[in-house]
Amino acid sequence: MTSPKMRLARVRTAQIKTALEPDFDAVLAQHRLPRPAREKVTTLQLNLGKRCNMACHHCHVEAGPKRTETMPERVVERVLSLLARSPNVEVVDLTGGAPELHRCFRALVHECRAMGKQVIDRCNLTVLFEPGAEGTAEFLAQERVRVVASLPCYQRENVEKQRGKGAYDLSIAALRKLNALGYGSNPELMLDLVYNPGGAFLPPPQAGLQADYERELFDLFGIRFNALLTITNMPIKRFADQLNRTGQHAAYMGLLVDHFNPETVSGVMCRSTLSVAWDGQLHDCDFNQMLELPLSTPDGPARSVWDLASLDELCGAPIATRGHCFGCTAGAGSSCSGALA
Repeated sequence: MTSPKMRLARVRTAQIKTALEPDFDAVLAQHRLPRPAREKVTTLQLNLGKRCNMACHHCHVEAGPKRTETMPERVVERVLSLLARSPNVEVVDLTGGAPELHRCFRALVHECRAMGKQVIDRCNLTVLFEPGAEGTAEFLAQERVRVVASLPCYQRENVEKQRGKGAYDLSIAALRKLNALGYGSNPELMLDLVYNPGGAFLPPPQAGLQADYERELFDLFGIRFNALLTITNMPIKRFADQLNRTGQHAAYMGLLVDHFNPETVSGVMCRSTLSVAWDGQLHDCDFNQMLELPLSTPDGPARSVWDLASLDELCGAPIATRGHCFGCTAGAGSSCSGALA
């Protein structure tokens, strides 16, 4: 049990960290930009839980094989009910952890597709070979699910440095399996790859890096994919811990602030994406979810999926911002859909 003294120390540490955090709103004001406000929700991102077959060094969710948090069936049912009453939602984005390990994964995908929603599966690739996940790739193809697959590099050394020994070979095998099912060639079976830096630096230009991925993966393995998405490492949770251990946290935050790009602000994903945590709590984005920053509505706070009758109620709500928002607006920008500018 945590003692009152230890709890107080943690609170003070959090307060000091917040006080030292760069002021995102102040930088917006310097550029005469208004704080981002929510437009209509067109993408609903669901974190189905923190259980994952991997424990990657850069993971802002701190997911892993020992995590037990998983979305209860009653939350899944409530989400489906909200989707039925929210016609503006076009995309259901499933993430985790490894979303495929959730026991309701296939039923949820099927129901969303039956409503006419596009479904995205954020897949770490290696999960397709986990016991109990047999047939997952075939199911994804059958339901015409868009696969957004994490592959932090096309080189073995860099992949295994972030994700562990053996991850590269399994990832390549998974991509070849998806290709054999039509992903990357059939226009109805979209396969995108995700790059994130291997350290405390910004991603290179997305278009040039995609050309490198295409050349290397095809020449070595005959692998095809549709697009490469570059995502900046967020200075929260596991990556933040790594930055602190190596004494790079202040320098990395300085890098993000120095490369703030006002052209990215209009495209940040929190304007049109709503994030639902495994327990049904609502957040502006996946990163705010991990920091437990609550969502607001034009009429006040909305804490969970039970506080709304429709997602359309959120239009016009202010978005909670903190220092980590510089990660989405530095350089070419970063979102779950890749670069912004």
